[in-house]
Amino acid sequence: MRSDPPQAPAARAAPAAPRGAVAVLALAVGIVLADSAIVTLALPEILRELGAEVAEVAWVLTGYNLVLALAAVPAARLCVRPSGAPVAGTVGLVLFAAASAGCALAGTLGVLIGARIVQALGGALVIAACLELLVAATGDERRGAARWAAAGVAGAAIGPVAGGLLTEAISWQSIFIAQVPLVLLAVPATLALRGATAPHAAPADAPPDRPHVAANLALALLSAALTAALFLLVLLLVEGWRRSPALAAVTVTVIPVAAIAAGALARLARAGTRAEAVAGAILMAGGLVSLGLLPDADPRWTLAPQALVGLGLGLTIDSLTAVALADRVPRALHGGWTIAARHAGVVAGLALLTPIFTADLRDAQRPAQEAIAALVIDAPLPATTKLDLADGLGRQLQAEGGRVPDLRPAFAALRLPPAQRARAEVLERALDDQLERAATRAFRDAFLLAGGLALLAVLPALLLGGGAPGPGRPAGS
Repeated sequence: MRSDPPQAPAARAAPAAPRGAVAVLALAVGIVLADSAIVTLALPEILRELGAEVAEVAWVLTGYNLVLALAAVPAARLCVRPSGAPVAGTVGLVLFAAASAGCALAGTLGVLIGARIVQALGGALVIAACLELLVAATGDERRGAARWAAAGVAGAAIGPVAGGLLTEAISWQSIFIAQVPLVLLAVPATLALRGATAPHAAPADAPPDRPHVAANLALALLSAALTAALFLLVLLLVEGWRRSPALAAVTVTVIPVAAIAAGALARLARAGTRAEAVAGAILMAGGLVSLGLLPDADPRWTLAPQALVGLGLGLTIDSLTAVALADRVPRALHGGWTIAARHAGVVAGLALLTPIFTADLRDAQRPAQEAIAALVIDAPLPATTKLDLADGLGRQLQAEGGRVPDLRPAFAALRLPPAQRARAEVLERALDDQLERAATRAFRDAFLLAGGLALLAVLPALLLGGGAPGPGRPAGS
């Protein structure tokens, strides 16, 4: 992906880093930022296992992103002190690993959310420290910041896919268990790089020590919009359309693949930061609006809209992060601002979109129930079978507590001769189709609003410089 900020004038060579240090530090960054959405495909299973509502289980995501947004800048301030990054990075990695183990052992939703909050505190230290440590490990300002930005984007995009596959293959707890040894791989690198980082003096023509307003605002708006693709789409696939987490994980791989392709195209086109950011925001908006206008409950209809979202992601996040960091010191502090902006956007997106689609889902229930009742009444089945089926469907609708119900248990409980079984299967497919259409409509407004958020990001993107900032040239604010 394109993410190379210019080399600062005060760049310095770092001592030789341990072999593999760059890889394990980048992996740690990717895991921390993947966690902002890695449990998305596991939410339906968590929801059922822990007996929660959709709005409650959303706090597994919201709590993590909120704390990460609030803690990113304070953590960065710790890292700009002499030898602060190695110490903060080591503490953050251990804290994140311990909290991940706590998430895996959580038996209630409250414990899980609490462990996620501790995870975010450790993650904030890891993210801020790794920016400094990657620069020290690579010995180059530009390459270190590029590795940091690219690892974060890759983690955020791939996280839901990895989480879905682990959930389907093992359990949602395995998501957190797998993270423990992976993040701890970076501890030797953080310890070995003690003394390799030092504060940089600001160039005489450097921008003021404040965040890049336009770039960070665009990052926040795009992250809020991206919530729809990484959260709502997964819920639609798994809960609304009753597809398996594995199928949903494979389906949403379109986004990271398209993001990688967009990065390669951006390097070839060299259109400039502003053009890339504007084009990316428009593409993302188009993809999200298309998800709100799906004609049928078929995952294949989501592929093209996801490709647009992924292309927009690849064109925007890396380049906006590069602009936000360009020639600004302390480097870790401005990296912290980009993380704070992105995750504040995720929280805002969840806060805006979750009530909308849950309310629309509730509103869709009565018409769907009436349509189901009409289909059952008109079905070519004996009256006694219809009564038994209606009783079973009623219990199933009540048991689901406002979620899209699974009607299979009601049909499985029927004892029917072969001729009636075939008719019952036709009826079951018709009822499932009715529920899928209702679920698709319930998510429509949230997707359309997310598209509007992405389109709003065009405004701050237009304030960026026309091209990639050159060495020693401020990127504007």
